[in-house]
Order: sequence, then C-alpha cells, then structure tokens
Amino acid sequence: MKLLSSGTAARAASLVLLLLAWETTATLAHSRSLPAPHAVFAFIAREATGGDLVSNIAITLARVVVSFVVAMALGCAIGVALGRSRRLDTAFDTWVIVLLNTPALVITVLCYIWLGLTEAAAVLAVALNKIPTVAVLMREGTRALSPELDEMANAFRLSPMDRLRHVLIPQLQPHLAGAARSGLALVWKIVLVVELLGRPNGVGYAISVYFQLFDVTAVLGYSLAFMAVMLAIEYGVLQPYEAHVRRWRLSAH
Repeated sequence: MKLLSSGTAARAASLVLLLLAWETTATLAHSRSLPAPHAVFAFIAREATGGDLVSNIAITLARVVVSFVVAMALGCAIGVALGRSRRLDTAFDTWVIVLLNTPALVITVLCYIWLGLTEAAAVLAVALNKIPTVAVLMREGTRALSPELDEMANAFRLSPMDRLRHVLIPQLQPHLAGAARSGLALVWKIVLVVELLGRPNGVGYAISVYFQLFDVTAVLGYSLAFMAVMLAIEYGVLQPYEAHVRRWRLSAH
C-alpha cells in the first residue's frame, strides 16, 4: 500500500512539474502556437458541456474497441497457429514481416480505395496495422510453451477445449497482456489517423477541422481529453490485469 501511494505521488508530482513547465514556456513564448494549459483546459470544459467533445470521444472509443478486439482475436489465432506449426510459420512468416513493415498510412489509403470511405474500411485498416504485432508476440509466447504440460495433456487425453482452457491460455496470458498493452497504445493512434483521412466524425476528424482553422488550443484540447480516456483504461484495466497475470505466474512457479 505504501509503495502504491508513493508511486501515485511520484506520478502526480511529475504531472504538476510538466504543467508548470508548459505554463512557463507558454507565458514566455506568448504565441498562438503554444497556448497555456489553463486555456486548453477551459476549451475542454466548454466543449464537454456545450460542444461535440463527448460524442466525438465516444465514437472514436467505439472504433478503438472494435478494432482492438478484431486485431487481438485474429492476431492471437494467427500467432498461436504459427507458433505451433513450423510449416505454417515458414509459409507465412514473410506475410507477417511485410505487414509489420507496411506504413499505416499506406494500409489506410488502400482500404479506403478498395472498400470506400466506410466504417468497415476504417476498422479493417486499424486491425491490419495491429494484427501482425499481436501475431509475432503470441508466436514467440507459443514457442515458449512448456513441453511437459503438453505431455501431461496428452497423457490425460484432454479435449481440445480443456487443453485450451487449462494448458494453453494460462501460459500465454503474460504474452497476451503485453500484446494488449502495446496494442491499445498503437490502435488509438492509428484510429485518429484513419478518422482524419476518411471519417466525418470522431476525435481525429475534429483535430483535422481545427488544424485547418489553425486552432492549436482545440487541437491540444481534443488530444489531451482522449489521452486521459486512454490513460484511464491503461491504469484502470490493463495494468491491473498484467499485475494479476504476473502474480499467477509467480505463484505457479
């Protein structure tokens, strides 16, 4: 408990220091290109109560969730398959490398060209950018599975479902947690790019509009508001899940 409170205090002190540095720099610069923190927070408050901030964040968050779930599901399935089968890994490893090294902008533009400026194209573009990363992490995790546990499952003649629930998933959970944390950080950034290029709503769309108006306060306001939502998910969901997985791993040993 003491360690947790000290960590929270350190984060709070770091945040205060950052805000003070921002305020000081903005005051000295005295430029429209660098608004002060109080101006950005005032914009967030106005937009949240009388503007489109809440609806745009909700729309973007929905796209993040759908894309994240699709990418994690397909990436995990592909990664486990590649990790369990050397033939599949040899056959499709090049595909994974190509997708890993294809710029997100290229994938997004191609999806919009082939599928049109639709919601399906937006979700597919985000998922395709994340799937290879998840696949690689889960493939390495699958390769590290304990052969002794596999032998035990064979000896007890576990069904495929029981093998998945009691042997495979518990061992892969640490890798799954790592893929989820890195995945969320990547997905929400790509979603903003996808919205900026071809959607009529969402945080990315709002940022593109205010960019054209050269309203830096609004751009920072939308960015910080959505970052706050992502941080809440990171600290409230993903980090506790990862800590739980690590405790399970330690207790298993």
